[in-house]
Amino acid sequence: MLVCLLRIYELNNMENFYLLIVVVLFALAISDLIVGVSNDAVNFLNSAFGSKAAPRWAIMIIASLGILVGATFSSGMMEVARKGIFHPDQFYFAEIMIIFIAVMLTDIILLDFYNTVGLPTSTTVSIVFELLGAAVAVAIVKIMNSADQTLLDLGTYINSAKALAIITGILLSVVIAFLSGSLVQWVTRLVFTYRYEKTFKYFGAIFGGIAITAITYFILIKGAKGSSFITKDTLAWIKSNTLTIIAVSFVGWTILLQALVWFVRLNILKVIVLVGTFALAMAFAGNDLVNFIGVPLAGFKSFQAFAANPGTDPYGMTMGILSQKVQTETYLLIIAGIIMTVTLWLSKKARTVTETEIGLSSQNEGDEKFGSSFFARLLVRRSLSANSNFKRMMPATVQQGIANRFNKPEEVVIPGVDPKDKPAFDMIRASVNLTVASILISIGTSLKLPLSTTYVTFMVAMGTSLADRAWGRDSAVYRITGVLTVIGGWFFTAFSAFTAAFIFANLINWLGGFAIFGLLTLAVIFVVRSHIFHKKKSQAKEQPTEEDDTIIIKGGIFEQLTFAVSGITVKIPNLYGKIINGLAFEERSKLKECNKKAGKLDKEAKQMKDQVPAMMKKLSEDSIATGPFYVQLIDYLREIAHSMSFIAGPAFDYVDNNHKTLIKEQVNELNIIQTKLDDFFRTINRLLKDSNYEAAEIEKALEKQKDLLKSIRKFRKEQIKRIKAEKVGTRNSVLYLGILNETKNLTLHAGNLLKASRDFSGFNGEEVDSMIEEDSIDD
Repeated sequence: MLVCLLRIYELNNMENFYLLIVVVLFALAISDLIVGVSNDAVNFLNSAFGSKAAPRWAIMIIASLGILVGATFSSGMMEVARKGIFHPDQFYFAEIMIIFIAVMLTDIILLDFYNTVGLPTSTTVSIVFELLGAAVAVAIVKIMNSADQTLLDLGTYINSAKALAIITGILLSVVIAFLSGSLVQWVTRLVFTYRYEKTFKYFGAIFGGIAITAITYFILIKGAKGSSFITKDTLAWIKSNTLTIIAVSFVGWTILLQALVWFVRLNILKVIVLVGTFALAMAFAGNDLVNFIGVPLAGFKSFQAFAANPGTDPYGMTMGILSQKVQTETYLLIIAGIIMTVTLWLSKKARTVTETEIGLSSQNEGDEKFGSSFFARLLVRRSLSANSNFKRMMPATVQQGIANRFNKPEEVVIPGVDPKDKPAFDMIRASVNLTVASILISIGTSLKLPLSTTYVTFMVAMGTSLADRAWGRDSAVYRITGVLTVIGGWFFTAFSAFTAAFIFANLINWLGGFAIFGLLTLAVIFVVRSHIFHKKKSQAKEQPTEEDDTIIIKGGIFEQLTFAVSGITVKIPNLYGKIINGLAFEERSKLKECNKKAGKLDKEAKQMKDQVPAMMKKLSEDSIATGPFYVQLIDYLREIAHSMSFIAGPAFDYVDNNHKTLIKEQVNELNIIQTKLDDFFRTINRLLKDSNYEAAEIEKALEKQKDLLKSIRKFRKEQIKRIKAEKVGTRNSVLYLGILNETKNLTLHAGNLLKASRDFSGFNGEEVDSMIEEDSIDD
């Protein structure tokens, strides 16, 4: 490609050069469609997936149909890419092409990064700020080359009023979507409660009629304005008969749904969720297709105008033609829709992004993807305080009545059912998510405002989660932190999109084809590297872990737990040896790696401990007596991981701060301890692996434990002697005594873990009770 560009420059055949740029734009458009759908699939799939409204394949088919239909409705939105952010009549053809190529290169790199880390971001925000950044860059160059213009004339080139309206609309959509989702969900739950089956027999058809009528009106009627095939006469007829269409639609849907309930026992909520999925996928394609192909199509239109005037100077032909209303060919929209549909089925990154939103809106407790933050904790405390004050003003009877409507039914635990198969929320919330989001997005589409579908659907989902009391005291801070992280990512998108497009446009303006080739290479490298990273991350998740706890006691859970426990303990001797070795030879990089591995072990042990309540629920009645040993075993494992962290961390800090190396006697003592600890842990791991808990074998392991503890006590005395003789400094002593103390804890907990594993392996109730008392004395 570089040779071709050079050849084009040599021949000075500018038409061929710009034709090549158009080809590159369309190639980037295909790539952008793939990357963009991977990010935005979260918008219309989450409600159906989260509520388990239908099999995955059925949901995907319905969403695919929605995308194909919605693609033909996005013609009107293409105007945003041509004239929504800048005044095209103020730029020459060559400058317009620089803006468009810079935008597409930036978009692919940025969206692929977000997909890889699994955060939903806004394709609308990215395209708006990329257009803005690239246009500003080119405009500044024009101003600098002009003798009678200053930076104050930037408004001549930038459509600041329209850009401000778009940005304001995007920001307002966050607030409106959250409040709308919260209000509608609260009213809906107040009416139907969590035990909605009985109420739905009488009012379900009306609820369904309202939901589907709203979707019909805002998608089919409002969205028709942007369609590439609906005639003006048809639009005029729709506009003059709006109220009639709404009334007929509501009555017709209500009667049809009620009849289907009576005769075929139709689940209305499933219909609403699936129709809503179709509608939201349709709204997504109608609104967001401009983000992926709007710029290449605008570039193609620009090239057609340039090619129609042979011999025209590309730096002398202004692009006022882009200001005119142009109807995009339907076949181009359909091709784009097909590419989006294929990506929807094949993209694994789409699933990663989907998991983030489902986790933040889930009604179920469990591992939280995000941690706690100061602002989230402050917000929760203020909310609890405000809620208490509000309750004081509300009559007790009203409070009790509302509380009864929001009471959740007790969860029925079904042995053998994977918790991952449980719906994250019910179909009442799913239907509200889809209906409200579809309406808001369709309003934006009808007004030619490229609202962010990500902003709208995400914030609607968060609003309904809040109203549904999914953010309880045990999860609120983590969920709020997650929401703030996603929203913060959106602002980062705006900043990085503007900055990157600004830089890329300047590079292309200065270096021409060489910059295009270099940036294309950079984009390919980014996409390939992120694909490899995501693939490794996905494979790591798919490997059997301690969370795969679907086997019921005693049909294999002991073997599985032993495998998970030994998977951690088997790493201890090697890791401990590397720490001692790195400390002795002051190998900072090795100690840094060991510190990371110790942290990973600690995280694995924490995940196992977090699964204890879920596992206890799954124990059969005749296995309850062994439950305490399961808890004990996990506790000891957690303490072992803690001890390794408290050894690795200080050792790395000691070397990282360039303190004095350990003296020869200390190194020799630690090597002795490491050898004995290695022998002790290998014995434990062999017994765990073979499930060999014979008294003689256990006694041998405990003898090695006593010998190791004896050495630790001996070397601690030696260190105290060295301190008194002033052979070592304070920092040396703190580190060395700390390592000895944590090694002692590590050894004791390892012995207790072996005994707990022995007891968990199988005793009758009386024996178990007696062993609990015995172990508590040993501890």
